[in-house]
Amino acid sequence: MNAVPSSSSPAGTVLVLGGRGRFGLAAVQAFARDGWRVLAQMRPGAQAPAVAGVQWLAQPVHEVDALVARVRQAGGATVVVHALNPRQYTRPAWERENGPLLQAGMAVAQALGATLMLPGNVYNFGQGMPGVLLEGAPYRPTMAMGRIRSEMETRLEAATQRGGLRAVVVRAGNFYGQGQGTWLDKAMLTRIQRGQLVFPGAMDVATPWAYLPDLAQTFVAVARERHAMPAFEELHFSGHTLTGHDWVGALQPLARQQGWLRQGEALRVGGMPWWAIRALGTVMPTLGALAALRYLWNQPHRLDNRRLRALIGEEPHTPWPLALQRTLQGLDLLPAAAATALPVPVRA
Repeated sequence: MNAVPSSSSPAGTVLVLGGRGRFGLAAVQAFARDGWRVLAQMRPGAQAPAVAGVQWLAQPVHEVDALVARVRQAGGATVVVHALNPRQYTRPAWERENGPLLQAGMAVAQALGATLMLPGNVYNFGQGMPGVLLEGAPYRPTMAMGRIRSEMETRLEAATQRGGLRAVVVRAGNFYGQGQGTWLDKAMLTRIQRGQLVFPGAMDVATPWAYLPDLAQTFVAVARERHAMPAFEELHFSGHTLTGHDWVGALQPLARQQGWLRQGEALRVGGMPWWAIRALGTVMPTLGALAALRYLWNQPHRLDNRRLRALIGEEPHTPWPLALQRTLQGLDLLPAAAATALPVPVRA
């Protein structure tokens, strides 16, 4: 049985929609660690993760009135984190599910009088995006998923302008560091124990990566400053900006340490079979969605976080080697025994 938090907290109360997902669970853990009362929504029948002091609400998110009633019974919430995603990473699923999921999140936040927080990505900016992505940069999506995300955020901003809703989008790069289902375990590290890194793009192209414990801690810091923001805000989380060479440089000594490489042997690098992914994408929607993202690996870009820093100070930042080590431990690629000795994310 999950512990029920007390009815008040000096930090506040947060409702995390989709609390069992990769980012959702990271947010649940970060807010709980920071002293917030945490309510976490999940699907009926799902197994509640063991996180101390969190009250799990097994309630469909689309049943807005029932969910709001349960949150109010639990003492209400001042912040709602929208960590909901379609069940499949495909264009049809995004077109079918993202709109209703966002509408439900907006309705819940508005009914509770809470600030809605939404994690964003770089799909909005399209293939011709600049190398430095400033907060507030115009959206110019060139693929379906970018268009969908742009429409979602435009819709959210319009709702805040009509009054009755406050919202913030915190934009980040590729997720890693909290469970499976990322580029790392699905592609890049699939052959690492045989001494090979699979890298999807050009080795000298730098792209942004979001270590999820850091991103979740950033959401906590932004939530604390929500009253200092306008009704709608868009912030950028810089995270780690990495090239393929950075990945090789960090992974190679670990691979030698684990015996995946002989001493003195170099980590081999293989590319993604994009031609096959593109061809199969015509009949397999998930591969079709991945093929549409190829440009992100060949277009250097980073997220400029100056507006975020003006609001919260320095961005929560775990040093890159430590973040990678903890990620590999979470994927059972490194021994977990040392995990307890690793510190929680700290500010740089």
